[in-house]
Amino acid sequence: MTSSLFQLASVFILLLAPVLTSCMPLVLPVDCSDIYNKDNRQPSGVYTIYPIGATSAVQVYCDMDSLEGQWMVFQRRMDGSVNFYRPWDHYKMGFGVAAGEYWLGLENLFSLTLRKKYELLVDMEDFDGNKVFARYSLFSVDPESYGYMLHVSGFTDGGAGDSLSYHNGQKFSTFDRDQDALEGGSCARTYLGAFWYNNCHSANPNGVYRWGADGTLFAVGVEWFHWKGYDYSLKAISMKIRPVQ
Repeated sequence: MTSSLFQLASVFILLLAPVLTSCMPLVLPVDCSDIYNKDNRQPSGVYTIYPIGATSAVQVYCDMDSLEGQWMVFQRRMDGSVNFYRPWDHYKMGFGVAAGEYWLGLENLFSLTLRKKYELLVDMEDFDGNKVFARYSLFSVDPESYGYMLHVSGFTDGGAGDSLSYHNGQKFSTFDRDQDALEGGSCARTYLGAFWYNNCHSANPNGVYRWGADGTLFAVGVEWFHWKGYDYSLKAISMKIRPVQ
């Protein structure tokens, strides 16, 4: 009798299992660390994440190789294929293609850094193949009502020098939304980019893509002043975050 009841119960559980499984909430990845933690053998590449919720699917490039991996790229320049001189709404929502050049979007950055504490890695390369980085132990972005203000601290030098701390505490600016610290002018319009400009910049990663040394127009290129100065536009730069380890 006991054996029959056990067999009956086993059959019932097997029949009910698909229903129970379908009712279980699906855990969607919020960032690249979620993808890595699910399977740490995943290679670097393009993945789908959900930074705001189930209806907010976006594609990002996950760097699983640099400095212990799990890095989610939110900004990348590599070949000049995408125009980064764009209005506020584009920077708010994001643009470009994750397999190439893109910007993830300020609203996504705010939502991500509201959920978790993140660190920041900025990788860069010049046209001679030299590679350096700058690392920051804390990175976050305020909501739009606060101008998507930048908070960054805890610099570690990987050969690039610190060109981002000057922008700490600054609101984001585009050519049609001037929130910089420059009186009587617009940093975004002057330096043909969009960023957390101060008065004005020591980093301009969203500037005009140019090819190396070029002093024709001052400081309008893809620049990181403490490495290459104001008259050298980088070949590649990427800004990436992961949860504080």
